Amino acid sequence: MALEIVTVPCLSDNYAFIAHDPATGATAVVDVPETSPILNALRDRGWKASHILITHHHADHVDGVKALAAATGAKVVGAAADANRLPSLDIAVAEGDVVRIGIEEARVMEVPGHTVGHVAYHFPVAAVAFTGDTLMALGCGRVFEGTMEQMWTSLSRLAALPPQTLICSGHEYTLTNGRFALTIEPDNPELVKRVEAVRVAREQGRPTVPSTLAEELATNPFLRAGEPAIKRTLKMEGASDAEVFAEIRRRKDRF
Repeated sequence: MALEIVTVPCLSDNYAFIAHDPATGATAVVDVPETSPILNALRDRGWKASHILITHHHADHVDGVKALAAATGAKVVGAAADANRLPSLDIAVAEGDVVRIGIEEARVMEVPGHTVGHVAYHFPVAAVAFTGDTLMALGCGRVFEGTMEQMWTSLSRLAALPPQTLICSGHEYTLTNGRFALTIEPDNPELVKRVEAVRVAREQGRPTVPSTLAEELATNPFLRAGEPAIKRTLKMEGASDAEVFAEIRRRKDRF
């Protein structure tokens, strides 16, 4: 049986995720912006958190970790490289490490850029990746601590996962991201269609996260920096993909 994934809205525009292994009852919570919505979601399903997986140190992803761990006894997992900025860790992980949630295994991917210690968790059998603020629906996180080159490398690694992978990212920014994406690739029919679907979903109060990697590869400008049409639009035909990505990210920062 595959992991059951629950998207939990938190704060004003954050998401936490619950990943439940029905075979064993093991349950991971990925990022904890606040505690009560997650506890309510667990209680409604009769689940108990066994692990808390942290993607990065920003307060809107970790503020509820201590309280959730105290309430559930869950083991806290996060990047060894960022342990000094994270809540107290029970399991410190690095690139290539494996975290077992019941019979499911997550591979740890170091994906710096948004922060230098950002990690993602990829469950290859369940075909799901928790990408925090690195790869987002129709977007990517701001490059706060790392470099543009690091962020492009991180996004390229995530883009190389199987296209059916479910991408669970940390925020409900999709509509704004989509509006920006249309300034980069206005003639992409898949993008036009997706932005309209996102608009309808938000009007109905439905989350637009998670998405599939296939959707992101077809519509997310930050993964499409190598597309000749985008390079022509930006008048950067001779530039590297990384340089084009950096220009797109700078434009989004000003959008």
